Amino acid sequence: MKNLLAGLAILIVTLGSAHAQTDKPTIVLVHGAFADASSWNGVVKILETDGYHVIAAANPLRGVASDGDDIAALVSAIKSPVVLVGHSYGGSVISNAASGQANVKALVYVAAFAPEIGETAAQLSGKFPGSSLGPTLAAPVALSGGGSDLYIQQDKFHDQFAADVPEAQAKLMAATQRPVTEAALNEAQTKAAWKDIPSWFIYGDADKNIPPQASLFMAERAQAKETVAVKGASHVVMVSNPESVAALIEDAAAEAGQ
Repeated sequence: MKNLLAGLAILIVTLGSAHAQTDKPTIVLVHGAFADASSWNGVVKILETDGYHVIAAANPLRGVASDGDDIAALVSAIKSPVVLVGHSYGGSVISNAASGQANVKALVYVAAFAPEIGETAAQLSGKFPGSSLGPTLAAPVALSGGGSDLYIQQDKFHDQFAADVPEAQAKLMAATQRPVTEAALNEAQTKAAWKDIPSWFIYGDADKNIPPQASLFMAERAQAKETVAVKGASHVVMVSNPESVAALIEDAAAEAGQ
């Protein structure tokens, strides 16, 4: 009888734990330009260990509106509350994608753009001094349907994009980088979901893509619930400091679940 009761107790605890996990929001991570979904690997590991269901979405990097529509379709298919997280250009995408989505309860900007309607990523990166991305870009690659793709020169990738990541890891990231269209970085924002949905911001104070002053400006304009500047962190703060990024996402998730 004692063994039976002990077994029932374990079953109840297990079911209770599973139910508690289902009450947590789903975390959707959207990568930015010159990166891919694997850039979230360290963050995903922490979030999943802490009981969150996580989706690292594939961002097409073709255009703010079209990419936003793709992410919005994914979010619409999720039945739980969602915390939508964007890195770099991915911030522009989530700002579009979250608009009108009732289940998106929080936005997290990770070294990311949070444009006002009419602004572009290119404008925001040049709003304050400090971005050195332009000279590190390779010659544009012409696309068959018009327009062009942009890459960072591989020998400049480590210093420009991921200076606080081990050189061997940055070299691999450089070889596997995903291009963004030139048009996407110059496409005017049509929706700004951060005006209606609570937001959180984190960025590195050694970011060479988006000047730290620009990140702080966007966070203050969005009246962010919490803003974290990670000392010495590069543009890929989620790769070099996954613990800090995951902690902020969990702060947003805790409030989203209330």
